[in-house]
Amino acid sequence: MFSFSKIVFTAALMFSIACDASQANSSGIQQPQSTVPFRVQNFSYEVINTYPHDPAAFTQGLVYHQGILYESTGLNSRSSLRQVELETGRVMKKVDVPSVHFAEGLALFNNRLYQLTWQTQTTFVYDLDSFNQLRTHSYSGEGWGLTHNGQSLIMSNGSNQIRFLDPETFQVQRTISVTDNERSVSNLNELEFIKGEIFANIWLTDRIARIDPNSGRVTGWINLAGLLPLQDRNGADVLNGIAYDEAGDRLFITGKLWPKLFQIKLVSRRDPVSR
Repeated sequence: MFSFSKIVFTAALMFSIACDASQANSSGIQQPQSTVPFRVQNFSYEVINTYPHDPAAFTQGLVYHQGILYESTGLNSRSSLRQVELETGRVMKKVDVPSVHFAEGLALFNNRLYQLTWQTQTTFVYDLDSFNQLRTHSYSGEGWGLTHNGQSLIMSNGSNQIRFLDPETFQVQRTISVTDNERSVSNLNELEFIKGEIFANIWLTDRIARIDPNSGRVTGWINLAGLLPLQDRNGADVLNGIAYDEAGDRLFITGKLWPKLFQIKLVSRRDPVSR
């Protein structure tokens, strides 16, 4: 009886491991496993592809949709909404934002592009195909990063707070506070919702936090130090720009004034990332 039980237990364990392994994919992103005891994971990266990127683009928001990149660029008098060809970095379509505004995060929801502004508390809503402005929304505080989970827009403001918003009214539905082992994590910048988690650039660092959208708890850290080679850093600013191709399971990363955009694969690390 003991031997039979041991065999059954071993088979069950092997099946569980196989199921976990099946979650791995070309981007290296695994879906959160609620049955696994919580542990903050650390990730490095592998570069899969490198693409040209406009070195004059102060990237604040990045979206991938059907083979095309959509980009929000910042700075007063230089802010824009762009449609960009992935393979060449060529700007296919562009709308300039009025100079009073410093454009920020970008999200695509129901064929509408939502573009935040930093301090003027205005969201511009555009038609995806024509780039015609359809309406605006106002909000309190600053606007930094923007994404969505299929139901709500998800917005950061540079603090440790993330707000979930009604896409039609921009009213706040709920708010989470982001923490890493009970320590507050602030400077949350560009956002992307990937496989049930919020990915957030941490401003002025080479790190991306993976965040549980229900609890606000950091589930993982991605260390992207060295992603942009030293020879390409002349004039470049900080890491900022996350886009995910759900159909192709591809993760794209760039930064402000970076001459390159990268497709990367996440690589799990056992050693802790310095915080």
